[in-house]
Amino acid sequence: MLFAHQVKSLLMAAVSDHLHKLNRVAALELADGTLLNRQGHVSAAADLLASTLDEIPEGSFRFHHTRFLGELAHALGRAGETSKGLEAIGKAIKICDRRGERWFFSELLRVEGEIVLMEGGPNAASEAEDRFRQSIDWARRQGALSWELRSATSLAQLRFGQARNQEARELLGPIYDGFTEGFETSDLKAAKGLLDGLS
Repeated sequence: MLFAHQVKSLLMAAVSDHLHKLNRVAALELADGTLLNRQGHVSAAADLLASTLDEIPEGSFRFHHTRFLGELAHALGRAGETSKGLEAIGKAIKICDRRGERWFFSELLRVEGEIVLMEGGPNAASEAEDRFRQSIDWARRQGALSWELRSATSLAQLRFGQARNQEARELLGPIYDGFTEGFETSDLKAAKGLLDGLS
C-alpha cells in the first residue's frame, strides 16, 4: 500500500511543474487508478485507468505512459478480462519497442506472464515462464534488483505450483539475499513468504 501512495506523490511532484492543468488532472486520475488496483478494487481501477488513458495522447507522460498501460493490463487481468489485459500489455510493449524505451520493460514482461497464466490454456505455463525469464534478464541488464526480485518471485511461484521447489529456491533465494534493507515492503514480504513455503 505504501508503494502506491509513494507512486502517487512522486508522480504528482514530477509533473506539477511541467504539465498543463488538464494533464495534471489526468496524472492524478492515473495515480488514483494505480492505488485502486493495489487496494484490490480491480474493476474500478481498470475503468478509471482505461477512461483516463483514452483521453490523453500517447505522447503525454512520455516516461509514464507505458507504465500506466501496464497497470491497466494488470487490473484487467485480475478482473477476469484477460484478453483485454493482453491487448493492453501488448500495446505497452510495442510502444517500448518503437521508442527504445526500456526503463519499465522488465515489469511489463512480468505482467504479461502473469496475465498469460490467468488466461490459461495448454501452453500457458511455458509461455509465462518465457516472459518471466525475459523479464529477469532485462532486470539484470539494468541492475534493477527490485524488478529482478518481482520477476523471480513470479517464476518461483510458477515452479512451486509445478512441484519444482528446489529450482524455485535456487532461483529466488540468492536474489532475496542480495537485499540489505526494505524488508517491510510488500515485494520482499511476498518473496520471503514464498521462500518459507518452499522450505
